[in-house]
Amino acid sequence: MAKGDEGLSRMDKIRVFMRYTDRKDYLMILVAFAFVVVQVYLDITIPGYMSEIVQLLYTPGTETSQVLETGMWMMLCALGSLVAALVTGFVAAKVAATVAMRLREAVFRRTLDFSMEEIGRFSTASLITRSTNDVTQVQLFIAVGMQVIMKAPVMAVWSLAMILGKSFEWTLLTGGALVILVLIMSVIVFVAIPKSRLIQSLTDNVNRITRENLTGMRVVRAYNAEDYQQGKFEGANKELTDTNLFVNRIMALISPSMTFLMSGLTAGIYIVGAFLIDAAPTAERVVLLADMVVFSNYAMLIIMAFMSLTMIVIIAPRSLVAANRIVEVIVTKPTIHDGTETEGVSGEEGTVEFDDVSFCYPGSQEPVVSGITFKASKGDTVALIGATGCGKSTIINLIPRFYDVSSGSVRVDGRDVREYTQEALRDRIGYVPQRAILFTGTVRSNVAYGAEETDDEDVRKAVAIAQGRDFVEAMDGGYDARISQGGGNVSGGQKQRLSIARAVCKDPEVYIFDDSFSALDYKTDRNLRRALKDELGDATVIIVAQRIGTIRDADTILVIDDGRIVGSGRHEDLLKTCPTYLEIALSQLSEEELS
Repeated sequence: MAKGDEGLSRMDKIRVFMRYTDRKDYLMILVAFAFVVVQVYLDITIPGYMSEIVQLLYTPGTETSQVLETGMWMMLCALGSLVAALVTGFVAAKVAATVAMRLREAVFRRTLDFSMEEIGRFSTASLITRSTNDVTQVQLFIAVGMQVIMKAPVMAVWSLAMILGKSFEWTLLTGGALVILVLIMSVIVFVAIPKSRLIQSLTDNVNRITRENLTGMRVVRAYNAEDYQQGKFEGANKELTDTNLFVNRIMALISPSMTFLMSGLTAGIYIVGAFLIDAAPTAERVVLLADMVVFSNYAMLIIMAFMSLTMIVIIAPRSLVAANRIVEVIVTKPTIHDGTETEGVSGEEGTVEFDDVSFCYPGSQEPVVSGITFKASKGDTVALIGATGCGKSTIINLIPRFYDVSSGSVRVDGRDVREYTQEALRDRIGYVPQRAILFTGTVRSNVAYGAEETDDEDVRKAVAIAQGRDFVEAMDGGYDARISQGGGNVSGGQKQRLSIARAVCKDPEVYIFDDSFSALDYKTDRNLRRALKDELGDATVIIVAQRIGTIRDADTILVIDDGRIVGSGRHEDLLKTCPTYLEIALSQLSEEELS
C-alpha cells in the first residue's frame, strides 16, 4: 500500500470520493431516484392491467373497447417506464462522467505535485493505469450502480408486497428460486471476485512492458531482442488473459443460469397454477387465472431485481480495487513541501551553495553523495566531472528540489531551497536534463515552454544561441514545424539543442546542464559554449559533463569520486593536484593536447 493511504478506514476513503461530488450531483441523484420510483411504480402497475385484461376476456358480455382501453393504459405505463428509464440512465451517465473527470484531474494534479520519490514508488505505468483504466472502472460502477442500487431494492420490496398472501405454493416456489439465485451469487463472490482483484495489477504489468517496448524500440531492434520482448509481453498478456477468461467464464454462467431459473420459475408457477385452477370451483377459476398471471410477472420482477444486484456484485470488486488505487494516489502526501519564501537574500543573487550535503535515495541505507561543499557565485561556471555513477547528476538534482537533501543544506540566492515555494525556486533555474525531452507540439511551443512572456524574437534568439537555427529553419514550417511525441522526428543532437534553447529562452539566474552536450559534435559543442558565455551575461552555470573539452574553461571544476569531492579548482591546477582528474584527462586527450 502506498504511503499516505496507510490507516485510512473505509469511511475515510468514502469521504475522499465525496470531495469530488457537489450539490448539483446530489440534486441529479435525487432526480434519478425520483424517476426510478416512477419507473418501478409503472412496472408494478402493468401486471395489474394484465390481470384485468384476463378477467375481462373470461367475463361474458365484455366489450372489445374495454379490453382495448385497458390495453392502452398498460401500453402507456410501459412507455412511461421506458421514458423514466432513459432519464435515469442519462442522469446516471452524466454524474458518473462528471465524477470521473474530477477524479482524473485530481490524480493528474497530485502526480504533478509528486517528487521523484513518489513517482518511483508508484511507477509511471501504474500512474497511467490509475488515471485511465481505474477511473473508467469507477465511472462504470457509478453509472450502473445509480440505476441498479436504487431500483433493485425498491422493485424487490414492492413486488414482494404485491404478491404476499396470493398463494403459499407460488410463494414457496419463488422462495426456492431466490435460494438458488443466492447460491449462484455466492459462487461469484467466493470464486470470481478474488481473481478479479488481480486484474488491475496485471493490467499495470502489461502497460509497463508495452511502454518499455515502445520507448526502447531502437535498443530492442539494435539488439535483435524482438523475440525476447515478445516473450515478456506474451507472458504478461497471457496471465492477464487467463485471469480475465477465468472471471468471464464464471460470469458467462450467470446469464444462462438466470434464464433457466426464470423460465423454470415461470413454468413452475403455471404448473402449480394449473393444479390449483383445476381444483378450484368454477366461479373462482378466472380470478385464480388472473392471480397466476400477476404472480408470475411479479416473481419475474423480483428475480430481475436480484439479477440486477448480481451485476453490481460482478462490477463492484474490480471497481472497489480501482477506487482504492485512485485514493492511494490522491491521499499520498508529496515528500517535497512548499516553503513560504519567494525572494532570496539581498546581495546573494545568482549564488548556488552546497553546505556539507549528503543524500540517500529512498529505501537506501548508504548515502549516494556525502560531504558536498562548494559555492558558485553570480556569473561563475562550475563544472562537475567524474566516473559514471559517481553522483554528479544526483548533486545537481538537489538544486531544483527533485529530491531533498538527507543532511546539510543547498542554498540558492543565499536562501535554503526548502524555504522557497517550489514555483519561486524553479523560476530561478533553467534546467536541461541528461535525456532531452520534447513535447508534442511545434518547435516554438517547445522552446517557449515554461516561459510566460516570450515573443518570436526571444524564441529565435534562444534557438540561435543553442546552435539550432540551421536545422530549425530547414524544417518544413520552420519554427512552426511539428514535433512528434518525445521528439521522435528529430535527431538526438537536435533534441539536445532544442532542450538547451528552452532553458535559454526562460532567461533564468541559474543554468543547470546535466551532461547536455554529449550528443553534440566537438565543433557544435565549442560554438555552443562560446555563445552561452557571450549571451548569458551574469547567469550562474553549473555543468555536468563527461568530456574534458566541455569543461576545461570553467571557473571551478569539481572532481567527484564515489559521491565525494576529491578535487576542486581550474583545469590547469587539477592536472597537477588531482590524480583522478589527470586520469580522466589522459583517457580522453594526449599529453601534447593537455599541455
